[in-house]
Amino acid sequence: MTTRRAGRLPEALHRFNAAHPWDHNAHYHPWLLRQLPRRFQAALDVGCGSGELARLLARRAREVHAVDSDPDILDRARQSTPGTAPVTYHVADASRRLPDGPYDVITCVAALHHLPLAETLTRLRDRLAPGGVLAVVGCARASDPLDHALGLVAVPLNALTGWAKNRGRPAPRRPLSMTAPTLEPRETYAEVSRTARRVLPGARLRRRLFWRYTLVWRAPAP
Repeated sequence: MTTRRAGRLPEALHRFNAAHPWDHNAHYHPWLLRQLPRRFQAALDVGCGSGELARLLARRAREVHAVDSDPDILDRARQSTPGTAPVTYHVADASRRLPDGPYDVITCVAALHHLPLAETLTRLRDRLAPGGVLAVVGCARASDPLDHALGLVAVPLNALTGWAKNRGRPAPRRPLSMTAPTLEPRETYAEVSRTARRVLPGARLRRRLFWRYTLVWRAPAP
């Protein structure tokens, strides 16, 4: 009986989370914005999805270029973006092509694990203006005791946060930002960290709750 109940618990938790969805990536938008200047000229958002972060960047930037490989989610992003906002959306595979730049700010949220890691970090680095900021919220494959410990903390906290954000009621639908395609991460946090520190000397990385890590790198000033 105990084993049967234990097997039912993950299913019940999955049903509860599905009924009370919330956007883990948007949870980190305030942190990300704190890493950036209050005003800047040009920004690039890689893997922009439905455009929530691109629209936030547009409040500080003179122009924002937002890139995603999914044309359907970009159509929704355009529909959700005021015509006066300085945001241009591009359908592109970021592993092969990005707008040229240079950019004062480049952001990438839950998209880096969809792309070849070293090549993409190199491409983003090369598109930063001198003194520019690259800010990443990424996903990594759990591999060590710290990852699993953070996961154990995140499981009940995830359910509690979903319940609170939905005010205790089941949501009629998932947020638009959660309808984009997803992919399980390949690299572990240790692998991401080693690659990032090689490509981006001085990069600051940190494990985070809700199965995320953060990376910040500032390009050398002229």
